[in-house]
This record gives sequence, structure tokens and C-alpha cells, in this order.
Amino acid sequence: MGRWQDGRGRLIVHGERGELAVPLEIATSYRARTKGLLGRDSVDGTLLLSPAGSVHTFRMRFPIDVAYLDRRLRVIAVRTMKPGRLGLPRLRSRHVLEAEAGAMEGWGVWVGVRVEIAVE
Repeated sequence: MGRWQDGRGRLIVHGERGELAVPLEIATSYRARTKGLLGRDSVDGTLLLSPAGSVHTFRMRFPIDVAYLDRRLRVIAVRTMKPGRLGLPRLRSRHVLEAEAGAMEGWGVWVGVRVEIAVE
């Protein structure tokens, strides 16, 4: 876990609703993590930032859902952030998922849920 490269894949959510696959963009290089969703008008699915313990939404064009994951890919916190905000660092967070606001609730991503990364 956690040894990915920039690219695409699927986020598999193991929740109460069974398994759900969501399109995933992976950002592990410094450059890709720094850019994140900046300058975009939307995101297709979700973006994984790894390693990451916090995020900000300065210069973002839309509100986002942020899910903090521990080293075992279990969700430890989910927050919705408006543009121009600085998120609090999560001490146990190793990875962060970002998606359009409201998307994660629809996918069943909340505290305690385990996710899986499938690289394409």
C-alpha cells in the first residue's frame, strides 16, 4: 500500500452498500500533489494525494470533499471545504482523497470505511 505512481486507477469503496468503484487520479510526485485540483472546474471521480496529511483550497474554483486515510486505507475523517480554506493536519493521515462536494457521501465514504486502490 502507498507505493503508487502518478496515473489513473479506481477507488474501491468497501462500505455498507457493498463494493463501489470510482474513477481515480493518483498524485504521488511533489509536482502532481502540489497542483492537485488547482485550476480545474471539476474532477471526474476522485484524486488521491499520497503522501499527504492536510490540504488547502486556495485558488480552487469549487468546494470539495476531503477524506483523510490512515496507512491501512481506512477513512479517519471526512470534511467539506469551501475555496480559500486551510485544512487542519490529521496526525494519523497518510493519504488524502479529494472529490467534488457531496460526492463522498453518495459513494458511502465516511469514517471507518475501508477503501482500496486499483491501479490501471
